[in-house]
Amino acid sequence: MKKFIREIITEVEIKTLLVSLLFIISLFVFGYLAHEVVAEDETSFDNAVFAFFSAHTTRGLINVMRILTFFGTTYFVIPAYVVLIVVLFLAHRRSDAINVGIVAMSSTLLMLGLKQFFHRQRPELPLIKTLTNFSFPSGHALCSFIFCSVIIYLVAKGNLDLKWKWLFSILLVLFSIVIGISRIVLRYHYATDVLAGFCVGFAWVIFSLWLEKKLTSRRVELQLDA
Repeated sequence: MKKFIREIITEVEIKTLLVSLLFIISLFVFGYLAHEVVAEDETSFDNAVFAFFSAHTTRGLINVMRILTFFGTTYFVIPAYVVLIVVLFLAHRRSDAINVGIVAMSSTLLMLGLKQFFHRQRPELPLIKTLTNFSFPSGHALCSFIFCSVIIYLVAKGNLDLKWKWLFSILLVLFSIVIGISRIVLRYHYATDVLAGFCVGFAWVIFSLWLEKKLTSRRVELQLDA
């Protein structure tokens, strides 16, 4: 019995260490990108990525990316959060609804604040229309990753078989990545904007989960969901 308990404790410690390491790496990569592409104006990587996609971009691909990029806009994400929160309340999962609402508002404010802080101009010659707000980090990458992570979190708490949880999780992560790629293909964002958005999104998801566990006791959660 003692051996079993020690194994569980060890496994928990390893998971905590791994998550902490990923959190630190995400922040480090974001800081590195911010320094290189914003402070130093280094664009060689971004230009290389643009050149690659330009060589492989077709009218059909552009049309597909126009559809996919919509799922990272506030026109989709905010109503989707509202619907999700309402569904959770109706399902008597008030604690989840409140947590989702907090994550939605905080991530949106974080994205807007970072854009205003770094003031990076968008790429020239977008393929569809010109956008006038700032570019770094990509709000589509950040918000879509966090939204998909919220869905993954809710699915993980559900009663689906483990294989289906993994399948949905992988598909949602891939979906958020494709949304980020759409911003590069359409020349709305540099590749480094998108990478930075994913880094911030990943770090914010980890921080939000940690904060939720710290601030929400099991008793409070049961009372809210009663």
